[in-house]
Amino acid sequence: MKVGIVGTGAISHKHALAYRNLGFEVVACTDVHEQSGRAFAAQHGAEFMPDYRGVCSHPDVDYVDVCTFPDFRLEPLKACAESGKHIQVQKPIATNVATAREMIETARAAGILLGVVSQHRFDDSCLFLNRAIAEGRLGRLIQCDAYVKWYRSPEYYSRPIKGSWAVEGGGALINQAIHQIDVLRWFAGPVDRVYAMWQLGSVHKIESEDVVNALLHYENGATGVIQASTAMRPGYSERVEIHGTRGTAVITGDKLTSWDVQGDEGEPAPLASSVASGASDPMAISLEPFERQFLDFAAAIRERRKPLVGGEEGLAALEIVERIYGFCRKNSAAETGASVAGTD
Repeated sequence: MKVGIVGTGAISHKHALAYRNLGFEVVACTDVHEQSGRAFAAQHGAEFMPDYRGVCSHPDVDYVDVCTFPDFRLEPLKACAESGKHIQVQKPIATNVATAREMIETARAAGILLGVVSQHRFDDSCLFLNRAIAEGRLGRLIQCDAYVKWYRSPEYYSRPIKGSWAVEGGGALINQAIHQIDVLRWFAGPVDRVYAMWQLGSVHKIESEDVVNALLHYENGATGVIQASTAMRPGYSERVEIHGTRGTAVITGDKLTSWDVQGDEGEPAPLASSVASGASDPMAISLEPFERQFLDFAAAIRERRKPLVGGEEGLAALEIVERIYGFCRKNSAAETGASVAGTD
């Protein structure tokens, strides 16, 4: 596979290393900061192009990988739709649900694939747990939680665009906890009610939240908690906890660290203690799940099928984020702090 990259910030280097390991070729790249883009091109053997449209229409590109801030998704997707190129975007799919829906419809109308990078679905722990839940090994789900108590330094937020509503779509929930929201949605299904409260800039000089707490009610009857923060010094490994009538599974970082299920005799659980987490360092993450997702997207192109994490999956996670934000805005504006009525 030959890939074009739009946006050459920190995460694009992780992607490029994963592509190298897979034998994929990064043939073209672009960035609004030309010096950064040219340095990336030189490092990874790509052709630098001054405009994203050139990458999206490059004759040698099989698909475009968008590694920009989340406010810049629709424009390259439209360019790919015009040239018939498949496209994969970094999480979150967009800063708002309306844009995400337009992206999905644009890709569908053009007959191109739209993927959303959500690499934790490809961790051994998540793959195992998704199978186990589907097989009923945990019984009926009763509580499904995510805890993302991370820390980001003042330097991380030193640029005004970081943590901004316009460019990043928000703070800890949409940027850091979006992975755990995605896997919760994958494991437990749709959410029908949300209750939430936030702290805007509790520690950092940002306009959005660096602390947020939400209560969820799933359509299947289970309840859940999401806690997301970038203010919890020094930063702790994220956890997803799934509790069913037959037992409990806990994923810490990228590993399954607890599997306590009554009378279980199924596939052995891949229990581990050493975890990879971006709790205090955004780049302290494994390449392997990226590689697995990129292989799935490439296979989807060849086989003309939907990728495991497509636009619809990215939208489903973003819808939960937007409902949590909406609840917080409504109740903050009313100065009530909390409400007895959730969003339906």
